[in-house]
Amino acid sequence: MLKFLSKVRIEFNALDPRLASSMEFLAQCNARKAKESNPACQVTVKRRTDDHPPQITVTFVNGVEETFDATSTPAQDIRSMILEKGQFLETEQMFREAGEKWPVIIPEEEIHMPAPGTKPRKAEEKKQ
Repeated sequence: MLKFLSKVRIEFNALDPRLASSMEFLAQCNARKAKESNPACQVTVKRRTDDHPPQITVTFVNGVEETFDATSTPAQDIRSMILEKGQFLETEQMFREAGEKWPVIIPEEEIHMPAPGTKPRKAEEKKQ
């Protein structure tokens, strides 16, 4: 998960009963596997003393910043959203490295074309 991020900022009040998601996300960020995936990712924790709701702010490697409300969003959902956006970033980078335009625009008529069928081979053909 951290391999797609350059910064993570987790803010919460330790006495706030809504901090579960923040703590779980912090634990995921501090996991050995996550840290090994991107040692350069900065994970900072801001312990608050006011009534501000817990929040998690992530900065992706392309500079895009996103803030999640940790009171209403489970840590697993935040992680899933990060992974989904990360896969999108990887795809974008792959196309750019190949010299293709991004985003890829598929003509409307191609979207509605039938997909070519695949026919399974018979058992005799597999033996040869």
